Amino acid sequence: MEFKVVISDPSTGRAYQKVVSGANANKLIGKEVGDVINGTIVELPPDYELQITGGSDKDGFPIRPDIPGPVRKRILLSGGVGYRPKEKGIRKKKMVRGRVITRDIVQINMKVVKHGKVPLEEYFKSQQE
Repeated sequence: MEFKVVISDPSTGRAYQKVVSGANANKLIGKEVGDVINGTIVELPPDYELQITGGSDKDGFPIRPDIPGPVRKRILLSGGVGYRPKEKGIRKKKMVRGRVITRDIVQINMKVVKHGKVPLEEYFKSQQE
């Protein structure tokens, strides 16, 4: 089991991808959108803290923070995650997933809440070499 984790750094505006597998991937199961986790779960230095902001499942359906549980639902949307209407006032039924991370999730989006001593840019540069 593995997750593609996209880590966004709001201070620099850059995003970094990391594949998390094994025991660390199992630690992410059951977490919800909005939860703050330690950086060691995604193999970053321990002084980093990350917040889960979203993601998508194996079929590409986005995670919505306002849907409880790990279920897939068809809901009527007028905007927000999963639907961007072309005109104001248009609504549409779309399939979305709940906010709990399960084995069906492929990608998890996170943002840095607390920075560590080593900047992310240097950390990921040393990982590529």
